[in-house]
Amino acid sequence: MKKLTATLLATTLVSLAAFAQGTVNFVNLGAGLNAPVFMSDGTTKVGTTGFTAELLAGTSAGTLASVATANFVAGGYFQGSPATVAIGSVAPGATAFLQVRVFSASSGSFAAAQTANLANTWGQSGVFSVVTGGAGSPPTTPSPLAGLTSFNLNSGVVPEPSSLALAGLGAAALLVFRRRK
Repeated sequence: MKKLTATLLATTLVSLAAFAQGTVNFVNLGAGLNAPVFMSDGTTKVGTTGFTAELLAGTSAGTLASVATANFVAGGYFQGSPATVAIGSVAPGATAFLQVRVFSASSGSFAAAQTANLANTWGQSGVFSVVTGGAGSPPTTPSPLAGLTSFNLNSGVVPEPSSLALAGLGAAALLVFRRRK
């Protein structure tokens, strides 16, 4: 009977460990972190309404997937609700690769905002890594987004100089041919 009880206990602990998830604190201010999000001018902070922050996480930079969203609570600063985010694909105490994306709520999604490419509708941080919390017994506290740095939203569609030069040459050619007739 003792052997059966020990086996059941061991099996239960192994299965609980298999479901363990690393944790991070999805905020961009606090615990030595101050990384506000700015509009495209680089000085105006994103407002408290009309924008959504999205956290992507994975075991490598190539496996990032959306795990949480957050609202802006003060100019340039967001906080998840709840602030603690469990990352299912990353074990507690393991390295997680993260990226924060911000988009205009009126766009509906980051992909839609990026496709429309209107000024001040989307932006994203660089990919960074953190060692997740949740390891040990009792579990360690959620890790702050320590590698996150401030970033700006996009500035919209800006034509390349070569496109402008090509358009200018085309207009000049039309004028020359028109005068010949």
